[in-house]
Amino acid sequence: MNWYLEVLRKYAVFTGRARRKEYWFYFLINFLIITLLLLTDKLIGTLDQEDGMGLLSGIYALAVLIPGIAVAIRRLHDTDRTGWWVLIALIPIVGPIILIFFLIQDSTAGDNRFGTSPKEISKPEN
Repeated sequence: MNWYLEVLRKYAVFTGRARRKEYWFYFLINFLIITLLLLTDKLIGTLDQEDGMGLLSGIYALAVLIPGIAVAIRRLHDTDRTGWWVLIALIPIVGPIILIFFLIQDSTAGDNRFGTSPKEISKPEN
């Protein structure tokens, strides 16, 4: 849960780097929350079957849109790619697959043009 909250604390921070752990834990918790909200929308009758989105899930999705984009950009920075690569997801079918491939790659070791490796920052000093 701390990884999720850390992303929300950095609401619109598009600079720096994000570890795989930070991105994927945020993604997992976000997915679970959206699923629960969709079920709640269905139960209370606010789910629009055509759009696949309800009142509660729609409000939540809008609230976490910017942090989701920001953490994806920071994750791309961690693999030494510019954040503009996030736009590749707009290409049908192959775009999201390429973006996922970039997001699952390991960090570049040490410093890169986007900052210090978050793995090295979180290591305890002897």
